[in-house]
Amino acid sequence: MKTPTAPRRAISARVVDPQPFFRIMMAGFAALIICALTVSLAFAEERVIKSHGFTEFGELKYPEGFTHFDYVNPEAPKGGELSLSAVGTFDSMNPYTRKGRGGAMSADHFESLMIGSYDEPGSYYGLLAESLEYPESQDWVIFNMRPEARFSDGTPVTAEDVVFSHNLLLEQGLKSYAEAVKKRIPKAEVLGPHRVKFYFSPDFPRRAMITQVAGTSVFSKSWFEADPENRRLDEPRLDPGIGSGPYVLESADVNQRIVYKRNPDYWGNDVNVNVGRHNYDRIRIEYFGDSVAAMEGFKAGVYTMRPENSSKSWATAYGFDAVKEGDVVKGEFPDGNVPAASGFVMNLLRPKFQDPRVREAIQLAYNFEWTNDSLQYGLFAQRHSFWQDSALEAKGLPEGRELEVLQDLGDQIDPALLTSEPVMAHSSKPARPADRRNLRRAMKLLDEADWAVGDDGLRRNAKGEVLKLEFLIDSPTIERIVQPYIANLRQMGVDAISNRVDFAQYTSRRREKDFDMITYAYPKYLQPSTGLYQQFGSDAHEFSVFNPAGIADPAVDTLIGAIVKAEDQEELYANVRALDRVLRAKRFMVPTWYLDVNWVAYWNFYEQPETLPLFDLGLSDVWWVNAEKEAALKSSGALR
Repeated sequence: MKTPTAPRRAISARVVDPQPFFRIMMAGFAALIICALTVSLAFAEERVIKSHGFTEFGELKYPEGFTHFDYVNPEAPKGGELSLSAVGTFDSMNPYTRKGRGGAMSADHFESLMIGSYDEPGSYYGLLAESLEYPESQDWVIFNMRPEARFSDGTPVTAEDVVFSHNLLLEQGLKSYAEAVKKRIPKAEVLGPHRVKFYFSPDFPRRAMITQVAGTSVFSKSWFEADPENRRLDEPRLDPGIGSGPYVLESADVNQRIVYKRNPDYWGNDVNVNVGRHNYDRIRIEYFGDSVAAMEGFKAGVYTMRPENSSKSWATAYGFDAVKEGDVVKGEFPDGNVPAASGFVMNLLRPKFQDPRVREAIQLAYNFEWTNDSLQYGLFAQRHSFWQDSALEAKGLPEGRELEVLQDLGDQIDPALLTSEPVMAHSSKPARPADRRNLRRAMKLLDEADWAVGDDGLRRNAKGEVLKLEFLIDSPTIERIVQPYIANLRQMGVDAISNRVDFAQYTSRRREKDFDMITYAYPKYLQPSTGLYQQFGSDAHEFSVFNPAGIADPAVDTLIGAIVKAEDQEELYANVRALDRVLRAKRFMVPTWYLDVNWVAYWNFYEQPETLPLFDLGLSDVWWVNAEKEAALKSSGALR
């Protein structure tokens, strides 16, 4: 019998091996290890995706090397001016300031690594970046930037600028944005002059991480660092800085007008995502004190394109001669987006709104049918869902995967949600502003919530505090809608008032959550993701301007997390429908109206592609000026 030390001595001394079979076996084993490592490395390489674009679900519509988007006219003429209006004031050309109000379109001259397509939801293609790389786990992403990209001063756009911009937004940007992003994106790293990497936290789902960093505005590091005291992102200034976009600021007259001009040296004219876009030589925005003055300005040709958001104007203000003679076109275009979830939002940080019976009573005082028929010319439909008229809207009794999602929430939700249809906006009689049946029901709810009517007709709680309600508004159009609503609330014993303040005060009070109720429209998308944290999440509910209601609810947080984690469309839809159902049941918002088309009036020298995209009309970048038509309108005296 051999001793255990004999084989080890022979191997260590590297003498001739008396056991050829053992030697062959070990060599074969080593070869297998090498082979396995080779296969493993090859497999790892296969799992890193390199692409010209990115989409959360499904396939990209446009292949690598595509020449232009389908919805543009690649032969569109360049030239002329787009003129628009803005109502209100501005005191800064820095759109990221925490103070004051930024000027219209002041963020547009900052480009991002990728941009979205207007004809496919949730798909993005390279702009400053020509490609991206990421593992299937999406633990990180690398962007390979276009070396030809330049800022408007001719300096190159580099990975250093991208990382600087990301960090600057975390240090000086909106608090709600910074708090959320810091937790999800712990590190941005320069890998080379035109190669940048973002790392994502293992504690958060991956959905929308790539698109978030891909859509971040890129600033010039050297411009900010040249004068850091006076070039802060959170302070107002009239110098916008330098961007890399197709337009630069020509002039800014505070509260009067802003003019942007084409950058003749724009680096990206021939990039495929820009072909057929950015067709105007100048973009001018005229400021007006109110919507009435703005309408008169359009009729006079002071500006020449008007996206319309007032039903009264659309129904009554376009009877002037230029419309009758065809010099002004009233255009109605399909809108494939989810309508913004608009309505009157209650600030849940106020103690008086804590009781859901109070919130329901306040909802019942609003009469949509009368408002629409009498004040809005019957042009709107009543909104019920946060994802109205889309596949994401909760309907009927919960079933299938949606029911399972709700059941998993356990005691975080009212069990009635499992066996009932989603909360719908109440119906009212259109004959008069006050629907007596709804007001009686509302007053009963206030009685049950211990807001008793006193001798003076006002409701008070057990502490003797009057149930007061202030609508903070900044628009005469909204004031017109609110007044009948206030009258109904007062009939119920609520000391309701409207307070119309100037634009600067409104902005300040909104940011500070210093309001009872405001009008608001939550932007909604067909592929919702991390933006829901800011709109409805608990983390920033006390200060986020994107969460005006101050929603903080564990069931909502759980559902948002599941939405962000969703790896297929079925799971996404089930969780969004469940969230829609939960949000509607909380009754923190009085749902108002929506429109499924876009209204645009324009002087008849603008032209557009034959088929416009469903998700963005492209008024500022896809349309163009017909110079001959414009000259004819001016020579006839119709347009000055």
